[in-house]
Amino acid sequence: MRLIGIDPGSQTIGLALSDVTLSIASPYGSLRRRRLRDNAAEIAAIAAREGAGGVVVGLPLSLDGTLGPSAQAARDWGRALADATSLALAFWDERLSSAAVNRMLINEADLSRRKRAASVDRAAAAYLLQAALDASRAAAPGRDCDNETAGGISQTPSPS
Repeated sequence: MRLIGIDPGSQTIGLALSDVTLSIASPYGSLRRRRLRDNAAEIAAIAAREGAGGVVVGLPLSLDGTLGPSAQAARDWGRALADATSLALAFWDERLSSAAVNRMLINEADLSRRKRAASVDRAAAAYLLQAALDASRAAAPGRDCDNETAGGISQTPSPS
């Protein structure tokens, strides 16, 4: 089973995909943000094509770790997406992931602003998915993390 990492931006949804061993996350692509029903159908099609059984949605917590308006919107959107697709759902704290990816694209990849804009969403999705995969491997064997809190990742469907 693979996982899809999702960075739900206001205009673009960045996507990443794990390998089947849940060890490596790779940028996958991006979707234009539209009605939930349309985006859910696109994500469900990707999940079916790629053999993904769940999604890890980035949760943009405030710097102090609280759930602000953006994080609440992402949580509501993630839950609605999970309901619409029947995919397992986990949230991951994505504070500063886009900033870290932008720094990397400027400093290491030397990409222009236009080229960065085209790749930052999917790279941020890969960044947050990789962090979730790494933390999941570090968790005690056989221990399920809480999939309803930021930082939780689970291989079981979320309760409806």
